[in-house]
Amino acid sequence: MTTLSIADLTARVRDVFLAGGCSDDASRSVARALVTAEADGLKGHGLSRVPTYLAMVRSGKIDGRAAPVMSRPRPGVLAIDAARGFAYPAIDLAIAELPALAARQGIAVAAIGNSNHCGAAGLPCEALAKKGLVALLFANTPSAMAPWGGREPVFGTNPIAFAAPVQGRDPAVVDMALSKVARGPIVTAKQKGESIPEGWALDADGQPTTDPAKALQGTMIPLGDAKGAALAFMVEVLAACIPGANLAFEASSFLDDKGGPPLTGQLLLGIDPAGFGHARFTERMARLVEAIEAQQGARLPGARRLANRAKAEKNGLNVPPEIAAILEENVMPARA
Repeated sequence: MTTLSIADLTARVRDVFLAGGCSDDASRSVARALVTAEADGLKGHGLSRVPTYLAMVRSGKIDGRAAPVMSRPRPGVLAIDAARGFAYPAIDLAIAELPALAARQGIAVAAIGNSNHCGAAGLPCEALAKKGLVALLFANTPSAMAPWGGREPVFGTNPIAFAAPVQGRDPAVVDMALSKVARGPIVTAKQKGESIPEGWALDADGQPTTDPAKALQGTMIPLGDAKGAALAFMVEVLAACIPGANLAFEASSFLDDKGGPPLTGQLLLGIDPAGFGHARFTERMARLVEAIEAQQGARLPGARRLANRAKAEKNGLNVPPEIAAILEENVMPARA
């Protein structure tokens, strides 16, 4: 198996998307997101997405040359049109603009519409936390989960992510899908010809299945059963209704090149802890972290992901043969 450093792999993935007709900005943004997710151990949002994304660009399901367009309808609000392109450039724009708005207002929000798969939802929140903000991200995804008591998918797996700065160290990051597992691991299992554990998904007939192909044709089981389905409804309101995006059941799949653009949405919120009339946030966070880490076996949310990233930074990343073949086929000519 080919092993590449994070920097080399990011450059190679960027070149693949450039060769596929994407703009330089989009190619850089996509490569950075996919390789970081891979390094963090989130393989369902990492290199496994390369062939699907390329197929979506070729079919026109993603406009690889689209540039996001931003407006400010209210003082603390950014409205960002991803323009039927990748979600990542639109999210990068939000990350660049939100800190200054949050510093002035105390809180600021970016609503992103006409968007697509946003990958590892914790990464944008982590980026904002590194700039001193507490951050939340809500994203809607194509339908995969039925409302509690129903059988027809209405909600996506609808991830929620959160990050908070911790003085002197990396932010604490929470990133979760509202199904018992995200769809990414099921896609990966299908690609590898592996089964999935029972309890992750139901087939098209509403029966439990360990076959990833049948799971992808059926519905995901909500995290926390009825409570997870209620949270998925909440995310649908925040990430689709507020940005004016497609609802989950109106969106085409993130997993293939069939149909038109999914036109899903994201809502990214940045909160400036210094804007609430006191200077205790850093001390309170330190106390909270201390109380958690004082317990044997306990760890902050995101600690495992950071450990994976540190290992990848030291040892590089193994590139699966099918992805290595794509990288070799799409080598860009040397640049002057």
